[in-house]
This record gives sequence, structure tokens and C-alpha cells, in this order.
Amino acid sequence: MKHRLAFLLLFAIFHFSLFTFHSLAQVPVYLDQTKDIEARVEDALARMTLAEKIDVIHAQSKFSSAGVKRLGLPDFWTDDGPHGVRPDVLWDEWEQAGQTNDSCVAFPALTCLAATWNPMLSAEYGHALGEEALYRGKSMILGPGINIYRTPLGGRNFEYMGEDPYLTSRMVVPYVQGLQSVGVASCVKHYCLNNEEEYRHKVNVIVSDRALHEIYLPGFEAAVKEGKAWGVMGAYNLYKDEHNCHNQYTLNKILKQDWGFDGVVVSDWGGAHDLDQAVKNGLDMEFGTWTNGLSEGASNAYDMYYLSKQYQKAILEGKYTTKELDEKVRRVLRTFFRTTMNKQKPYGFLCSEEHYQTARLVAQQGIVLLQNEGDVLPIEPQGKKILVVGENAIKMMTVGGGSSSLKVQHEISPLQGLQERLKNTDCQIEYARGYVGDTSGNYNGVTTGQNLKDDRSPEELIAEAVEKAKTADYVIIFGGLNKSDYQDSEGHDRKTMDLPYGQDNLIKALATANKNTIYVNISGNAVSMPWKKQVPAIVQGWFLGSEAGTALADILTGDANPCGKLPFTWHESLEQVGAHSFGEAAFPGIWRGGEKKIIDEEYKEGIFVGYRWTDKQKLKPTFAFGHGLSYTTFKVSNLRSEFDETADGNMTFKVDVTNTGSRPGCDVVQLYITDVKCSVERPVKELKAFQKVTLKPGETQTVTLTTDKRALSFWDEQTDNWKAEPGEFIAWVGDASDRLTCKVKFKLQ
Repeated sequence: MKHRLAFLLLFAIFHFSLFTFHSLAQVPVYLDQTKDIEARVEDALARMTLAEKIDVIHAQSKFSSAGVKRLGLPDFWTDDGPHGVRPDVLWDEWEQAGQTNDSCVAFPALTCLAATWNPMLSAEYGHALGEEALYRGKSMILGPGINIYRTPLGGRNFEYMGEDPYLTSRMVVPYVQGLQSVGVASCVKHYCLNNEEEYRHKVNVIVSDRALHEIYLPGFEAAVKEGKAWGVMGAYNLYKDEHNCHNQYTLNKILKQDWGFDGVVVSDWGGAHDLDQAVKNGLDMEFGTWTNGLSEGASNAYDMYYLSKQYQKAILEGKYTTKELDEKVRRVLRTFFRTTMNKQKPYGFLCSEEHYQTARLVAQQGIVLLQNEGDVLPIEPQGKKILVVGENAIKMMTVGGGSSSLKVQHEISPLQGLQERLKNTDCQIEYARGYVGDTSGNYNGVTTGQNLKDDRSPEELIAEAVEKAKTADYVIIFGGLNKSDYQDSEGHDRKTMDLPYGQDNLIKALATANKNTIYVNISGNAVSMPWKKQVPAIVQGWFLGSEAGTALADILTGDANPCGKLPFTWHESLEQVGAHSFGEAAFPGIWRGGEKKIIDEEYKEGIFVGYRWTDKQKLKPTFAFGHGLSYTTFKVSNLRSEFDETADGNMTFKVDVTNTGSRPGCDVVQLYITDVKCSVERPVKELKAFQKVTLKPGETQTVTLTTDKRALSFWDEQTDNWKAEPGEFIAWVGDASDRLTCKVKFKLQ
């Protein structure tokens, strides 16, 4: 017995010694949990070898980078957003991994989120997305996307937040804060000037400093300064002949020096092109170079990254010191301690009822009622016959479109949504295909499972729909774009504003056959509407995600009152768009020289993007920026300012908003500022404040809107700073950029 006790004691001492030795190798990081992040960063950095430092600044798989196992730092996993967590892919292939637990909730695309004009809802969106990412083990979501809607041909416009820098700024900040509140880093993209998809690696943007700062940077600046974003993704394109994933102007000077960004700069996948620039010009983590796999270039393609073995070799040979490397690693470690090493982060949750409710609410508030002549909407289904027409009534929209493609737990189609909503009424619903578009239904191994094949001719399809329309009480057409190449999709821009697949002919024929025709446009972009005067009701339905059909049925039946407002100007044609008013040099750009390596694209419209251009040229668009109707009516009146004169530029405006209709509803009060006289040309007006308000019938609320000196300023290229000139200004208030019913003058001293 004594020998057994002695053996057990020796065994315990031996294993305690092993445990102590093992712990001493790892304990420094763990014992430093009580220190602040900066102290932990410096402690970990001091313990890392050169090889470990190199390992953490580049990818080891499609979506992950290495941690430091010796120090207890886990691998870092990213994943695509920005409106759902992308399904897991194989280690080094784009095809999905075939897992059964990586379905998600698809939230509405960011054009829809922007159309809610509701920052609080943006925070809820980010929080729900963060919970889904946490459950899936992701520490960074590659989003949100906030590039400016410069042209309606932009292939990725559906992933962005519209044309206006102020609206984008107010919507991106709460998204970032909501996402990061659960310990998941946002990676705000694509910084910057990524407004064209075609030849996106070769486009060199030529833009004035003023347009850069007034139009294309404010959203990113707000995300960094106010949202405290932990990550920023560089863009594929070039600026001043340097790729924006390693650009001394945009990354070193503006982002890190001027804005004080302390997070990590991540390359877009394959966006790095040069070792020296990658080392010196602000890139911190490199992803996606050589991502055609382990079979080309070397036995391990990830060793071929610019910030991998060749960087390490260059340091050992004395070409570089470790100064730049240590700064990169500090930023990576800071991100680790905010995410993977954050012991306070909550548990994630996937596909919860709350997440679906968030998706549905965002969709409801983002759907825009563009036109409603004769109050055709909401439909009165009792005892009625409804004909639903169009491929987009049945086609899944969550699969495809590029990196934002998702694998969802469910997606309710518009037809399904209406059928479910009206199943207990005596309403009869019929369906006619109307047109045939893209029937493929797969992306990187994720398939919709739909068989949309239809061999009938366009004439046969239209004839069938028209015949059914003659006996229907309502005809609801679900048309628009989809996520195929050259529509709303990464990698290519649209070639025209026209609707594809002969939809114009279908819509005209149905509008002639039935006076109660409703057109629901599913897209992230504006489309031409040559039949606008023939169709009484037009709804912008966006890409709404998992709850698409439910939300659309809510709006069409009046269960929810539409309150979305357009986040971009709906131009009648490309001739009304500033980017298309200066020839090929302004869009899509002109090849430089004969080698076709670089396209120079000059933003000749300058600051005059969207409604700024429309106002300047005195054009009447199809639908104005900020436009959106309701099933009730509102009156905006009695605008007054706190001061007639201001020395610091801070102003407070109050205005009364009354629901003058018979239904409860929401309106968005919008404030625009005009600089009456200035030393430089300024827009006729610019959005500088807004607030969404909910009112019962007959109710009046006083809305308070505030602005600061920045709202009165322009970017002065002489001083390289913001400048507000003393003088007279006008504040305009209403509920659309073309429906400003109140104004008040004031002076800046």
C-alpha cells in the first residue's frame, strides 16, 4: 500500500511538473487576460518568432489565416457577407464543403437595408448577422459593402447602400456596431472607388480630391471613426496607379494617418500585386493570391503569397527590417484579441425566430411603393381572382450573384408568400410564367433544386398570361433582374438599363389586358420603364432574402404599410446619369496604350452623382432620390430653426409631421442644405439629416434634426481639408428630394 501511495505521489508530481512546464510555454498569453488589449498585443508580439509573424499575415486556406498554436492563439476564420454567412467551402476550392449545418438566414441585400432609412434597424441587422457568424465559428464577416452607386449598371450595387454619402454613413455605423457587439469583426469594403466590376483589377480611377472626399470616402470614414470598424478590405481597382489593396495614399495617409484606423487592412481575394507595395503601403493581411489551389506554382501555393515566404526571405536578406512587419502583426493581434481571444463574447445562434423576424422587418421597411395611381394597392383579396406572373415570382434569389451567394434554411418566394397569406380567404390565385430567364440555379455547388425549364416561346408565354389576365381582378407581375452575369452580380456590370428576357413586351400586354396591373421589380438596380404610364402600381422589391415572399405579401395586402425610400435616383435612362454623360472616358474607361493592362476611368462628373447631377442639369428622373409612397398621407410643416445665425455651424431644426390619412404609417423626414453663395460650385442641395417617424392617423409629432459645421462644408483642395465659408444657407425639409415643402434661411458667421 505504501509503495502504491508513493508511486501515485511521484506520478502526480511528475505530471504536475509536465503541466507546469507545458503551461509556462503558453501561460503568458492566457495570464495576460486582465491586461488591456494593447498590453496583450505587445506581450504576444515580443514572444513571436519571425516565421510566426509571417504566418499570421497571410491566408492558409480560402478563408482562414493561421494563429500561433505555441502561444494559444487560434486560427482566424473569415467568411463572406454582407447579408448572410456564406456556406463553408473546401479548404482550397470554391466549391461548398457539403456540410449540413451551414445553412443560414438570408437578410435583405444592403440596397434594401439602406432603403429603410432606419439606423436602429441597421444595428439589429448587424447584431443578428453577428450571432449567425458566431455560431458558424467566424471571427470576421467580409462586409458591409458601401461603395457609391455611381451608375445603375454597377454589377454589385445590390450589395451597397446607394448613391448618397450621408445616408451611407448613417446606415453603416450601426451595422458595424451591431456586428462587432457580439465579438465578430466587420471588414468594411471595398475601400475605395470600386464602382465598376468589368476588368475590376485593371481600372485606374482618376478622380478629383474633392469628389473623393465628399462622395466616395465619407461612408468609410464614418465606419472607421464612429463605428470603430476592426477591419477594412482594400479594393481591386487602382488609384493613382497603385492598387487599392496596397496604396500609399488611401491606406497609409488617409485611412491610417488621417483617420487613425487601428484595425486590420485585408486584401480583397487576389488583390495584392507587388511585394514592395504590399510591405510598405498599408496592407496587413493578404488573402486570395494563388487561390487556384495547391497545384500551381509551388507545392504550397500559400507560401507563394507576397506576404509569405518571399517577404520572410527579403527580411532575412536585409532588404526590409521588421518595422513594417511588426506593425502589420500588431494590427492582426489586435483583431485576434477583439475576436478569437475575446473571452467576453456571447454564444452565437443560427436561424433563430428572432433572426427571421429581423429579416422580415428589414424587408417590410425597405420595400418602396414607387407608384400607386388610383389606389390599386393594397389589394382587396376577398372574393377576388389574382393572377401572379413572372419568373421572379418563383425563382430563388439567394443563390448566385458572386461572393454573397448563400445556402439558406428556407427562402419564401413571392408566389408562396401570397398563397400562404391568402390561403384562408376565398381569393383564387393563378400563376403564369410570362417569361423565361436564367434556369440554372446553382453557384459553387449550392443548388436551388428548382427546375425552371420551360421550352415555350416568348409569344406563347405572353399569350397564356394575357388570356388569364382578362378574367383576373388583379395582375401582379414579379419581374426585374436576377443574379446572373451582366445583371446583379459580381464580376460583370450590366450592359443596359433595359429589362432582360423580353419583359417589356409582357408588361405592356398585361397592362393593356387588365387595368389593375401591379408590377413588382426584383433587383438591386434601377431599370428602364417605358410602360410606366400604363401600369398603375409599381413596387421596388429588392433582393429580400429568406422572408422575401412573406414581406412582399405583407405590403401588397396592406398588413404592413410601405415606408421604404429610394437610396438612389431612379434615372429614366443612362443619358440622365452623370457617369454616362462624358463618353467612354468616364465609363467604362479607356485602355491605356496597346497592351491592355490598365484602363483609365475619369470621374468627370466630379461631385455630381445621383440627385446632385439631376438637380444640376434640371432633369426629371423616373423616381427621385428619397422617394417612396405610403397607404396613408403625411404633411410636413412649420419648419423652424433654433438660431438664425450660427458661429460654430451647429444647427437644430424642428418640423411638425402629421399623418393626414386613415392608416398608421411611417414617414422619413429629410433635411437638405443649400449653400447660397460659395467660391466653388456646389450641389443645388445635399442630404444632411433625416429621421423616420411612426404616426397614427391624425397624429402630429415634432421632429428634431441636427447638423454640424461639416454639413455646411466642402472639401477645399487648396488646404486639403474641410471648409465652410461664412454666408447664407437654406435648409429644406420634406419627405423626398423632389418633395421639400418647407424651407428656412440661416447664416454662418
